[in-house]
Amino acid sequence: MNIPQELKYSEDHVWVRVDGHRAVVGMTQFAQQELGDIVFVELPAVGDTIAAGDPLGSVESVKTVSELYAPVSGRIVEVNEALGDAPEKVNESPYGDGWMVVIEMSDVSELDKLWPAEKYKQTYSEG
Repeated sequence: MNIPQELKYSEDHVWVRVDGHRAVVGMTQFAQQELGDIVFVELPAVGDTIAAGDPLGSVESVKTVSELYAPVSGRIVEVNEALGDAPEKVNESPYGDGWMVVIEMSDVSELDKLWPAEKYKQTYSEG
């Protein structure tokens, strides 16, 4: 399983790539494999404000609908509009073209509550 070392992870299977005060957010490879083929992605609007732990949107797969939870608090400054027409990008490239939103963080210290890659790997991988 691919778990990039430079990212941070939430227990809710969301990854964060930090870029200054911005957090690029997506769903982990583990989560998208568990869900199966993604057929629809619902994301917040640019300008929305969210708090860590609040619902960020949802992902519908052939198996189920799953909520996404915000890993950090802040304002949505970018949304991956391409997922509207091509939700399968989450399956094809969860750490690349399948990213979901960019959050302008209001409290960067919340990153300290997220897991490093090694802990995520030990918790959710077979080895």
